[in-house]
Amino acid sequence: MLQALGLRRLQCSTRHYSTVLPDGALAARTASTPLAVRLRRRKKLGELGASGTDASETGLTPTEVSRYNRLRALGEIPTVNGEPMSAEQWIQYVNERRSRIRGFKEVEKEDGSKLVKAVGQRVYLPNVIFKLVRNHTPTGEPYNPYEATFRIPKSITKTDIRSYLATVYGVQTTYIRTDNYYAPTPLPGRDTKKHKSYKRAVVGLVDPFYYPHRLEDMPAEKKAEREKWIQTEFAIDTIDKARREEMLRQTIGHGSAAFRFNPENATRRSHILRKVAERKAQREELIGKIAQEIREKREAGEPVSYEALATKSSVPAKDSSSSS
Repeated sequence: MLQALGLRRLQCSTRHYSTVLPDGALAARTASTPLAVRLRRRKKLGELGASGTDASETGLTPTEVSRYNRLRALGEIPTVNGEPMSAEQWIQYVNERRSRIRGFKEVEKEDGSKLVKAVGQRVYLPNVIFKLVRNHTPTGEPYNPYEATFRIPKSITKTDIRSYLATVYGVQTTYIRTDNYYAPTPLPGRDTKKHKSYKRAVVGLVDPFYYPHRLEDMPAEKKAEREKWIQTEFAIDTIDKARREEMLRQTIGHGSAAFRFNPENATRRSHILRKVAERKAQREELIGKIAQEIREKREAGEPVSYEALATKSSVPAKDSSSSS
């Protein structure tokens, strides 16, 4: 079959893992699809859930399903025993073709035996850095181990990523999404912090991989031990406390520019309400005293003179802070 198509299958370039992706990998593949593709599929297929997938029952994406149906209608699907390949067989064949190790060919020797010879250009270990970072996980959703996120130089291509991970670390990938992050252009005349531009690569993994030392996945004892080690080695709380103290010191100022808090002139809502409650209590207390004096004078048969009561009573002075 492959010879009829003009293709060669080498033992060293055969894919030795299953192409059937688990549910987590399917959800990760759907979530990492480009935005324009997701919007187009949403109009056609409807809204998906938080951890939903647009894969078919056979694990193919809508694009792969359309391609398979189109090639089958044109009669361009390879055949097995005279019958066209099923969707599962076809996608496995396509993935084997994509993931083959390039740069080899079969050379026939004089005795008729065949030898696999490397014809690719000799490539040394690259002097680039692949920075592994955590996946973007929305709030309330679990961490997906079937994806890995890297920050790489802008000159690295998807083929370079696949070859690098497979050759150096033996990591097999199913898909690769890349996007460029450009540093903001500083305005002239301003000394701002410079940020480097980089490329982000989201890689689909065949085998699940959990980011090391995730506090969210640790038991209580391991989590406390890990947090203690972080504080001991990096002193995050100490640095944060010193930063807050320095910000407070700069805010307060020095000398005549120092900030002075006068609680009598504070205009916060809580302070105003407290002053209103205090004045109300004083007024009610004064009214109670005057009423008690009036009752005592009437019981004794003495005349009640409101002018005399007014002179004995002291009305609380109006607070200047609450007048405003």
